[in-house]
Amino acid sequence: MTKEIIAIFLGGGLGSVLRYGVQLCMHERIAAYHFPWATFTVNIVGSFLIGLFYALSAKFNLSAEMRLFLTAGLCGGFTTFSTFSNDSLLLVRQGEWVMCLGYIILSVILGIVACLAGGYLGETKL
Repeated sequence: MTKEIIAIFLGGGLGSVLRYGVQLCMHERIAAYHFPWATFTVNIVGSFLIGLFYALSAKFNLSAEMRLFLTAGLCGGFTTFSTFSNDSLLLVRQGEWVMCLGYIILSVILGIVACLAGGYLGETKL
């Protein structure tokens, strides 16, 4: 049990730092904040990665610690439902109802599609 907790802890820290890096790159260097592109990006990429990691962990019989490091840790720290919720609320407060609805719908649908694509890639191509 201790090894699993340490694996999740380390993966979560790494995922959080990676998410912060994406935020810095996208909103401070690439595009001004008018739409939550960084949160959108990490959630879609993270959905793809969790699908891929679960497929690969089954395919290559990864240890429980490695699977937890990659999924609950890395993907859990990298993706962010709380920021997604806050960004949605910010769009509502700015009166951007259509953009908010599009953000929510696209995030959920593309997240599921990305997870399916990652799982498919991991099962069949790697």
